[in-house]
Amino acid sequence: MPIYVDADACPVKEEIYKVARRVGWDVLVIANSFIRTPMEPRIRFVLVDAGPDIADDWIAERAGQGDVVVTNDIPLAGRSLEKGAEVISPSAKVFTSDMIGAALATRSLMEHLRSVGEITTGPKAFSPRDRSAFLSALDAAINRAKRKIAD
Repeated sequence: MPIYVDADACPVKEEIYKVARRVGWDVLVIANSFIRTPMEPRIRFVLVDAGPDIADDWIAERAGQGDVVVTNDIPLAGRSLEKGAEVISPSAKVFTSDMIGAALATRSLMEHLRSVGEITTGPKAFSPRDRSAFLSALDAAINRAKRKIAD
């Protein structure tokens, strides 16, 4: 049962490694450019080709029932949920089948607004409180994934 990390711009990789060590899970860090990862047997970096959605496709093809996916990418979250994975964002948002449709619609609207110049600010800075919330969300996702495997 791995934790898949959509690693480009993921601010909580160290937190993921810490939790994975504690629970004995593998971590797959997927990106299209080199990212330094700990030299540990349970933590593996996967370099994919550059290009739109290649890292997302790699994760979506492999993630499944009982796995955990960490991503900010809403379409990847939807694809992973369809395969039975637990999905959370680095900001501790828990993606569920019940809310993914609305999240995709909001993403589309926000993309449109950005394309016409209506939105020019980015996300707020990541805080220690955000890291703490992520750790709690990751623990909960792992517990949900374990229950899925047990059922």
